[in-house]
Amino acid sequence: MKIHTLALALAAIAGPALASGSHAGGHGEKMAVGEPGDKSKVTQTIRVSMKETEDGKMLFQPAVIKVRKDQTVKISIKNAGQSDHEFVLDQEDKILEHKKVMEKFPEMEHADANSLRLTAGQSGEIVWKFTTGGEFKFACLIPGHYEAGMHGDVSVAAE
Repeated sequence: MKIHTLALALAAIAGPALASGSHAGGHGEKMAVGEPGDKSKVTQTIRVSMKETEDGKMLFQPAVIKVRKDQTVKISIKNAGQSDHEFVLDQEDKILEHKKVMEKFPEMEHADANSLRLTAGQSGEIVWKFTTGGEFKFACLIPGHYEAGMHGDVSVAAE
C-alpha cells in the first residue's frame, strides 16, 4: 500500500514541476523557467548561500537573482547552515505544488537539473539556461524551511 501511495504522489508532481530525474522518470518537456544549460555557454556565475539565523529564520543570500532571457548561468550554491537545505528553481505555482508533496514525503530524493539538496557545509552547482522572460522562484522545500523564509525570486529580463 505504501508503494502505491508514493507512486500516486510522484505521478502528481511528474508534470513540469522538475526538469528530470527521480520523480516518476523525469521530464521530457521544456519548463517555463528554462532548461539545463551547457557549461561551455555559461556567461555568469551566481553565488548563493543557504543558512539559518540565530532567530530561527532560514534564508538564501542573495534572495533575488536577475538574469536575461536566453542567458546560461552557473548557480554556485553553498550550504553555510547547520542543517540540510535544498535549492529548487521553478514557476511559483510549481514550487507550491512540490512543497505540498514534500510535506507528505519529506525524505524525497531529488536528482533533477533544476534542484539540488545539500548537507551542512556542502557545495554544488546548477547550470541553467533561462529560455523565457518573466518572474520565477527558488525555494527550499524541506518541510518548515519555506515558512521560515527560505525562498527567493528570479527575474528574467526579456532582452
